[in-house]
Order: sequence, then C-alpha cells, then structure tokens
Amino acid sequence: MKSINIKQKLNAFKDHWHPHQIAVVDDMQILLAKIKDEFVWHLHESEDELFQVLKGTLYMQFRNKTVEVKEGEIIVVPKGIEHCPATRNGEEVHLMLIEKLSTSHTGNVRDTLTKTHYPKI
Repeated sequence: MKSINIKQKLNAFKDHWHPHQIAVVDDMQILLAKIKDEFVWHLHESEDELFQVLKGTLYMQFRNKTVEVKEGEIIVVPKGIEHCPATRNGEEVHLMLIEKLSTSHTGNVRDTLTKTHYPKI
C-alpha cells in the first residue's frame, strides 16, 4: 500500500482521450484522463460512470441538454444514457473517472478514438 500522487500521474502522459489506470478497488477502476474538444457519442448499457473534474470545465452533452461540470465537481452518467464529453475553446481538461473494470471505453460504439487497453501508471 502506498499513496498515489495524482499530479505526478497526470504529468506521466500527454495523450487526449486515452485514460490511464491508477488503481483498482474491487471491480472498479480509477482512471485519469486528459481531454480536449469533443469525444464520441456513446452509451454504456450495463455500467454507470463517474467523472470528477480535476482541472478545467467539462461539458457533458446529453441529447436533450448539456451539463457544465466545473473543477472540483462530479457527474454520474447512468447506464443506458447516451452522452458525449467535450471541452470548449481548445481547453485541456483533466478528469478522474471511476467505472467498472468491464466498462468499454466508447460503450456501444467503435471509433478511431476507442481504446481497448488502459495503461497502468
């Protein structure tokens, strides 16, 4: 057991839209990600997702509204809800995600941004 320095872990990678695993808690994984611009519209049929904004502002788009999630805030996207994370004005946003190990990166969609492996850092 040891502490995990989130700032150091975030400094260990630069890629946008490529989460990195920093811990596993039972059947849940803790991921860090850097995002910029718009992701892929998708949904997760069997898993909820938690997004915590560590830096910047996340715009979680849903088909009927967009929720602004500011630094220090979280949003939970329930299973089965189509969503598309985004940033605005070229801002790089840093996130912590908590999700089941079985959660597919882009859910029910395959795209050039889809990752099938999250590096452990």
